[in-house]
Amino acid sequence: MQSLDYRVIAQALAWLQNSSPVWLCTVLHTYGSSPRSPGSLLAATAQGEFIGSLSGGCIEEDFLARIALGEFCQASQVVRYGKGGRETAIELPCGGTLDVLIEYLPQAASTLDYLSQLLRALKGEVRLLKSLLLPQAAMLETCPARHMTAAIRYQQQEIMLPIGSVPTLLIAGYSAVAHDCIKLAEMLGFEVVICEHREEQQRQLQQDFSDLSPYLVISQHPALYLEKYGASSSTAIVSLTHDPRIDDLTLSEAVTTEAFYIGAMGSQANSLQRRERLQRISELTTDDLDRIHAPIGLPIGSKTPAEIALSILADIVRCKNSGV
Repeated sequence: MQSLDYRVIAQALAWLQNSSPVWLCTVLHTYGSSPRSPGSLLAATAQGEFIGSLSGGCIEEDFLARIALGEFCQASQVVRYGKGGRETAIELPCGGTLDVLIEYLPQAASTLDYLSQLLRALKGEVRLLKSLLLPQAAMLETCPARHMTAAIRYQQQEIMLPIGSVPTLLIAGYSAVAHDCIKLAEMLGFEVVICEHREEQQRQLQQDFSDLSPYLVISQHPALYLEKYGASSSTAIVSLTHDPRIDDLTLSEAVTTEAFYIGAMGSQANSLQRRERLQRISELTTDDLDRIHAPIGLPIGSKTPAEIALSILADIVRCKNSGV
């Protein structure tokens, strides 16, 4: 299933190929409650066609009307919608405020190349950093995954947006809980990486997911994989085996990475025992140990693998969205 952002850019590219200029909008920042999160996209034409969403209706109507009046013809500008907005009197039903980046994209070979690169990033082929200095046009540069951040940087006239920096869930060891984590993570838009070096679990994984093409399966101990490749700040690492030979080694390597979430399954008593082992054997510091969510997940009284997976993904999303 293609993401909404992918469909927005693909449609914008199609409009441009038909010699129609396009306006590309990106939500930069939200204040209070808002219907769309930072990074959300909308594309529109002067004929009133649009795809994507900024607010669910009210902003889109005003934006399209202003395009028809000949506004927004600078290469880039930012408009604030909602309470405190100087550009428009529109108020959002939820009382929030949105800062929206508006890019005017004329029909040109350079614009077609620009959107084609964005499309490649949204397909996962490359990770890009989009930067611009208002009111100039945006620039794109490739960025290694380890140096990517999921956050948008927006200060005065300077804007930097990661493109293709989708959150990644790295699962250390396949299990019944991992099975349901994979399904939930896919629904939530995560890129899933599974590190499984045990042959029996590899066979079970292949049996449970006959088409593994959407996922990256690494036939290597997760600790060795993390030692070699590390993990970016947009990665959550979860160890779900209950096997100290996997969990302990994985966690020892995980805390050396920039992962925004690290967690391992186990009861309160088992988690305390693991913490003591990691401190004694792996010589992890208190700061290192405090990065590990154990017991993993939100405390919702989960019992079944599906419920445990729900608590894990809910906690990961909480940390991702709150920046903690």
